[in-house]
Amino acid sequence: MKEIKLKPIVGEFAENKDRARSIRLEKIMPALANGEEVTLDFEGIGSATQSFIHALISDIIRKMGNEVLDRIYFKNCNETVQKIINIVVEYMQDAD
Repeated sequence: MKEIKLKPIVGEFAENKDRARSIRLEKIMPALANGEEVTLDFEGIGSATQSFIHALISDIIRKMGNEVLDRIYFKNCNETVQKIINIVVEYMQDAD
């Protein structure tokens, strides 16, 4: 299990799509490709933009299918962040 603590990378407000893309390409995708599960730890993050979450996970779902969500865990999400994650996940599942 690979755990990625996001606050040290993105700060308290997760909004930078370029950082999300880097996290996806450099940390999440390689771990998933190696058969690992990934935990995204949102501890200390007060909010996130939909575009940040989209940049973080949508390409993974597009390339690996909805079943990849069984290997990605979202930890320490407040209600606001959880709602945004749900919106992006539902959008990607509907896109099939």
